[in-house]
Amino acid sequence: MNGKGCLDGKVIVVTGAGRGIGREIALLAAKEGGRVVVNDLGGSAEGEGADRGPAQEVVNEISAAGGAAVANIDSVGDPKGADAIVKTAIDAFGRIDGVVNNAGILRDRIFHRMSVADFEAVIRVHLLGSFYVAKAAALYFREQQSGAVVNFTSTSGLIGNFGQANYAAAKMGIVGLSKSIALDMARFNVRSNCISPFAWSRLIGTIPTSTEDEIARVERIKTMSAAKIAPVAVFLLSDLATEVTGQIFVVRKNEVILMSQPRPLRSAHRDGGWTPQTLAEQMLPAFKPSFYPLDRSADVFSWEPI
Repeated sequence: MNGKGCLDGKVIVVTGAGRGIGREIALLAAKEGGRVVVNDLGGSAEGEGADRGPAQEVVNEISAAGGAAVANIDSVGDPKGADAIVKTAIDAFGRIDGVVNNAGILRDRIFHRMSVADFEAVIRVHLLGSFYVAKAAALYFREQQSGAVVNFTSTSGLIGNFGQANYAAAKMGIVGLSKSIALDMARFNVRSNCISPFAWSRLIGTIPTSTEDEIARVERIKTMSAAKIAPVAVFLLSDLATEVTGQIFVVRKNEVILMSQPRPLRSAHRDGGWTPQTLAEQMLPAFKPSFYPLDRSADVFSWEPI
C-alpha cells in the first residue's frame, strides 16, 4: 500500500466499515493511499449490541498490508458519537478529506405491523446518522475548502419494496440530504453523491425468502460481491471525480448506472382553476397514462446482473 494511489494523502472516514460494503471500501481506500478511520459499532443487523472486533479486524488487515488505519466504535445515530468519529480522524491523522455514510440497520416489517420504535431506529441510523457525520465533517471541509461525501441510498427508496417503509423513507431522505450538501457546500469545493448498491451483505441476508420469487432474488444478489461497490465509492472520494456532485449512481456487479432525479413529467392548465370534479374529468385522463406503476426494485432491475 505504499504506491501512489488516487487517495494518496487523504483521510477518509468509513462508517459501518467492519463488514460488507463498508469493509471493502475501507480496504480499497487504504490500498489507494488513504488513511482510514474504520467506524463500526459492531452491533447486530437490527442495531443491537456493540463489539470492537469487526472494526479492529479491518484495521489489522490494513496495517498488515502496509496501510494506515484506526478503529472507532461510536454510534452514528448519536450526534456526540458522530463528532467523536470525525475527531478520531483529526486526532489520528490531523485532517479529514472524505466521509462514506454506509452504516445501517434493517428492521423490516409490513407497514401496518411496523412499530414506532422500529421506524425511528432505522431513521436514526441511516438518515440522522448520515446528517450527523457529514455535519461534523463539514466544519473541517469548510475551513480547508475541500471535501467529499459519499452517501448510501437504496432502490428500496428510489423505486420501492415490500416491508421496508422505515428503510425506504430513510434512503429517500438521504437523497435529499445529499443533494442539499452538494448545493450548500459547492462554494467550499465540497462534493456529495449517492450510491445505491446491489451487493450481498448480512443485512440483505435478513430479507424474507418465503416465496420462489424472493428466493430467486436473494440467490441473484448473492452473486454480487460487496467488493464491486468499493471502486465507485473510492472514485467519488478522489480528485478524479472533481466534476461529479449531486448525482445518484446504482452499482450492480459490473454495471454502473446513473439514476434519474424527479423533474416535471406532465402539466395541465385550466383557465379559472380547478375543482375536484374537473380534475377527475380532465386532469386524470391526461395524466393517467404517465402514472408510475407500483413497481418494486426487482421489477425495474429485472435483468441478470452483468
